[in-house]
Amino acid sequence: MTPTVPRSTYETPLKLAYWVPNVSGGLVVSTIEQRTDWEFDYNRRLARIAEDSGFEYALTQARYAASYGADRQHEATAFSLGLLGATERLKIISAVHPGMWHPGVLAKWLITADHISGGRAAVNIVSGWLKDEFVNFGLPWLEHDQRYVRTEEFIRVLRGLLTEEDFSLDGTYYQVSGIDLSPKPLEIPGRAHPEIFFGGNSTAAQATAGRVADWYFSNGRDLEGYAGNVAGVQASAAEAGRDPRFGLNGFVIARETRKEAEETLREIIAKAHRPAVEGFAQSVKEAGQSTMDGKGMWADSSFEDLVQYNDGFKTQLIGTPEEIADRILEYKKIGVNLLLTGYLHFAEEVAAFGRDVLPIVREKEAELARAHGTELNTDLLPVAPGVSAEEAAA
Repeated sequence: MTPTVPRSTYETPLKLAYWVPNVSGGLVVSTIEQRTDWEFDYNRRLARIAEDSGFEYALTQARYAASYGADRQHEATAFSLGLLGATERLKIISAVHPGMWHPGVLAKWLITADHISGGRAAVNIVSGWLKDEFVNFGLPWLEHDQRYVRTEEFIRVLRGLLTEEDFSLDGTYYQVSGIDLSPKPLEIPGRAHPEIFFGGNSTAAQATAGRVADWYFSNGRDLEGYAGNVAGVQASAAEAGRDPRFGLNGFVIARETRKEAEETLREIIAKAHRPAVEGFAQSVKEAGQSTMDGKGMWADSSFEDLVQYNDGFKTQLIGTPEEIADRILEYKKIGVNLLLTGYLHFAEEVAAFGRDVLPIVREKEAELARAHGTELNTDLLPVAPGVSAEEAAA
């Protein structure tokens, strides 16, 4: 399948996000030095750097117990509220698992967070792949496709409670009768409610995303794999009369030379924490490999791929700033609207990305838009404090 790239994709500047390192161990399962910290003080500073470097979103991870080297974890929604209070423009996405949350409780939390933050709270609904977290909490563990049935109901209830009065739904996993939450989310031009992100690479995930998600997140993918994901979601969305947007995960290694970047990647893999990576590989068999068609997250991931636990190396954002910008534009051509990034040394490399890579991306986006008979809408670019829109565009 070939994705359809609407004119708005060329007109709208690519949005940037980063993984919030609220879980210990960094973003690679390796003993290589990672000048990154999982505690709040570091993350508060990182969030301020990110929003001043052109980033519009941050995604807070949800882990509850030690796994793949992540021995210590802060809870995602509480951490997100802290980051919202520490920033002015950055939107914070909290990862949440159906089965551990009720959609009505999440809706109430999200409305409150929306009011507190002036409309900057969002959620990423994660169907879940780590069986031990559910089983050890005494919670039901569903087979792969049923997890997506539950997730779809969860999102339908969540959206209904955010937008409707006296909402009801009689589903397989959720029964809600005549609920009216007050207040409702803030009324903000350009959105119907706080944004709902959702991810997964499987056929079931793509179908679910098309029917109910505002944003579809993909694990790291090569160009062909990502194009297939986008096309699958678009096919489902067309049947439902919807138009979701698309995000992609990628691990960034930007260096002065390609040789230096590739050497860094080789060092990360050479210093992989083998027992942790192998344990992770065993756990993720509950994901893509457990589907009827054998497709989905981590279904074809090698040991080297799994060292970055969201397949971020597959996106190949590795090289000089110019090479990385070129690679990003290739993804934009097949539908990416948002890039979710990870780094070895978050604070310094997020700042470097905003300084060295992003200006090249913006130049190339403008050229791409003109090549498709339109203009990049610079009015949509994020603006740092004290910087005019004209200065930001320049």
